[in-house]
Amino acid sequence: MSGKIKYIKDIPDLEGKRVLLRASLNVPIKDGMLVDDFRILRALETIEFLKEKGARTIIISHIGRDPKETLRSVYNHISKKIELDFVEEVIGDEVEKSVSKMKNGDVILLENLRSNIGETTNDIQFTAKLASNADLYINDAFAVAHRAHSSLVGIPRFLPSYAGLLFEYEYKNLSRAISPTQPALFILGGAKFSTKQPLVEKFVEIYDHVFIGGALVNDFYKARGWEVGRSKTSEFPVKLEHLLENPKIVLPIDVTVISLSGKSSNKKPNEVKPDEMIVDSGPETLKNLETLIKKSSFVLWNGPLGDYKMGFRGSTERVANIINDNNVPAVVGGGDTVALIHAAGLVDSFVFSSTAGGAMLEFLLTGTLPAIEALQASTK
Repeated sequence: MSGKIKYIKDIPDLEGKRVLLRASLNVPIKDGMLVDDFRILRALETIEFLKEKGARTIIISHIGRDPKETLRSVYNHISKKIELDFVEEVIGDEVEKSVSKMKNGDVILLENLRSNIGETTNDIQFTAKLASNADLYINDAFAVAHRAHSSLVGIPRFLPSYAGLLFEYEYKNLSRAISPTQPALFILGGAKFSTKQPLVEKFVEIYDHVFIGGALVNDFYKARGWEVGRSKTSEFPVKLEHLLENPKIVLPIDVTVISLSGKSSNKKPNEVKPDEMIVDSGPETLKNLETLIKKSSFVLWNGPLGDYKMGFRGSTERVANIINDNNVPAVVGGGDTVALIHAAGLVDSFVFSSTAGGAMLEFLLTGTLPAIEALQASTK
C-alpha cells in the first residue's frame, strides 16, 4: 500500500539542506523572450519559501522537446525577481562545484533536463547522479506529473521526497473537481476529441452539464450528418451517438465561421458551407453558457472555445468574464486556456488556475499520476 504524500511544510528544518527542486518552467519562448510567464510566477512561491527557510535550492526543469533548447531565457527572467545562478549542465563537475560553493538561501538553476537522454528514459545512473547533489527532493511540477521521467519518478527512490506548494495546490484543487459541489458545469474545449472522450464519458455521469466547445464540437456536428466544411475534426472516426442523445451534453447553437476569403460570420451549425471553417462559438451560445454558469455552484473548464491561433479569442475571454462577474467558484486548466486568461488579466478571478494540461486531464480521469505514486511510495 502506498503512503500519503508528504508536503514541503512537513519538513521540520530546511536550513542548510541541499534541496533538489523539480519545477515546471516549460514556458513558451520566441526570439529568446518569454511569451507567457504564468508557470514561472506560480513556481516562485516554492522557490522563495525555500530561500527564506535557508535551504540551498538546486532547481531542475525541462523546456521544450528539443534537447538543444536552453533554460537561459528562463534564468534571465527569474533573475529579475530573485538572485540565483545558472549552470549550463545537468550533471557533472560544474554542477558539483556550484553546489559545493552554495550557502544557506542560495539558489541555482541547472540546464534543460532533456539535454540528457537519461531524463526521458528514466535511466537509473542518471537519476542517481542527479540525486547525489541533494539531501532531499521536492516535486513542484504537477504540470508534467503524468510523465514517467527520471526527475519525476526516479529521484523519489533515492531521496526523502515531498510535494511543493504548487504541487499540493494542484493536487488538492483538482481532487475537488472530481467530486464537485452541485450543480456543476464542465466546459471542455480545445482539440483532439479522441484523447478527451474518456473524460466526457466519465464526467457526464458526475456533472449536471458538460459543454463541448472548440474544435471538439465539430465531431458532434459531423456525427449528426451536418456539413463542417474545412473545420478541424478527429483524424479517425469517433462514435458519439450515445452522447448526442444525452441531455447533459450541451453544444453550441450558433458558431463563428470564416470563408476562404477570410470573412467571418455567425450562423447555425447546420448551415455551414463546404468552403467555411468553424472557428468559435457564437453570441447565442454564449448567452446559453452564461445562464448555465450563473446556475452552477462549481465550474470546471479545460480548453479554449475558439481558434485562438487565428485570433478568435472572443468566446474564451467572454466566458472568463462571466465567471469573474458572477463570482462562481471555478477551476480552469490547460496551458492555452490559462495563457489566454492570464493575458486578459483574469487568471486571479478563478478559485484555482492549473499550470497543467495533459496532466490535469489524466488526473481527472484516473485520480492519480506516475509522479504522485512515486511520492506516495517514497513515504513508505
